[in-house]
Amino acid sequence: MAEHQNIADWHGKDLVDRDGEKIGKLEDVYVDVETDEPMFGTVKEGLFARHLTFVPLRGLTIGPDNLQVTVSKAQVEDAPNIDMHGDELSQAGESALYHHYEINYTPTEMESGRRLARR
Repeated sequence: MAEHQNIADWHGKDLVDRDGEKIGKLEDVYVDVETDEPMFGTVKEGLFARHLTFVPLRGLTIGPDNLQVTVSKAQVEDAPNIDMHGDELSQAGESALYHHYEINYTPTEMESGRRLARR
């Protein structure tokens, strides 16, 4: 598990894939609402029609100059495009992300059913 005393320090750091290839700069971190563990980060993709792409942070390695994730850049590029509702994802959007990255997903007991919150 990544040591994450100050997630705010991660913002703007380069995110690299398991092979060290740059994915992009970390925009935001989304944590699990029940455990407060960082689950996903977002990076901007595309040159002109830029959009946010979610990258799983489980197994994250924190380096002096970057954050290394355990997935490949190709897997990130194939991630589903998720519509945002303000700063939140829909429950269906969360489910699609978890399934794309082969992470077990169960909705929370909260009224919204959402697992993720932006930090």
